[in-house]
Amino acid sequence: MKLCILDSETVSKNDISLDGITSLAETTVYGSTRPEQVAERIGDSDGVICNKCRITKEVFELCPNLKYVGLFATGYNNVDIEAASKHGAVVCNVPSYSTHSVAQHTFAFILDYFNQVSEYSKTVQNGDWVNYKLFSYFYLPIFEIKDMRIGIIGFGDIGQQVARLSLAFGMKVSVYTRTSSRVDIFKKENNLGDEVKYCNLEELLSESDIVTLHCPLTDDTSELINKETLSLMKKTALLINTSRGGVINEQDLADALNESVIAHASVDVITDEPMREDCPLRKARNITITPHIAWAPKQTRERLLEIVAQNLKAYIDGSPINKVN
Repeated sequence: MKLCILDSETVSKNDISLDGITSLAETTVYGSTRPEQVAERIGDSDGVICNKCRITKEVFELCPNLKYVGLFATGYNNVDIEAASKHGAVVCNVPSYSTHSVAQHTFAFILDYFNQVSEYSKTVQNGDWVNYKLFSYFYLPIFEIKDMRIGIIGFGDIGQQVARLSLAFGMKVSVYTRTSSRVDIFKKENNLGDEVKYCNLEELLSESDIVTLHCPLTDDTSELINKETLSLMKKTALLINTSRGGVINEQDLADALNESVIAHASVDVITDEPMREDCPLRKARNITITPHIAWAPKQTRERLLEIVAQNLKAYIDGSPINKVN
């Protein structure tokens, strides 16, 4: 089998090995690939593995041998699934590999904000503690998260892990999901009573101290967070997004932050990545932005590459796994 990897640098900066994948096929590896190079680089390859490169209908038309598309990701909106199926190509993703790391990053945002860790560190570096007359100063308000209500939008593996961590901190949990039965199953499996509440979107937004997004980007969730839905939230609320940037209307969020409609936003994803200079969130007030790293701890990426290799081997053996088409 002839294989092409288009964007290896999205998963490894030479800190983890691709050998588990490259040993399975005759492989050409590119660190990154521009859109206009995709079809040319795939060429007569039988398979391609990528993260964000778009595998379009045109790519399939220009690459007749292409019968396998492997993803370094759970999301597969960069692949034309209909075109892949018509072409006879199998598309395989990597589900659930980043559950713990994304939930961890969500709580990194929560704890940093409510304990003002970064801001207090800056004051110490600026000499405020050296020049203060008492042993402690706390002019930046900090808060316990116990008894706060966290609203989780989307209740797949990551949303459920965030719920577990929230309960461990003594928080109240509200969930909005298309599949309400997931909440009942979760409560039964974890021996919970009323600690987790299923509710509609309007109720969740209006009553939550923290709203965190863990839903896929679909036609139904595109710009789910917008001027109207932001107006339903508490003025003291923290909004977190570690899902997909397109779930938020970025101009509406920037306006809401600048006008104090909500207190703060912490986001790891934006609509156009890498960030464009004119991104509305770039210069908004009261926002924390990280560069799409919630999924990227070393152990998480090692797990990802291991599953990508398993997907490829299963395809070569004639029994594909983690198919999305």
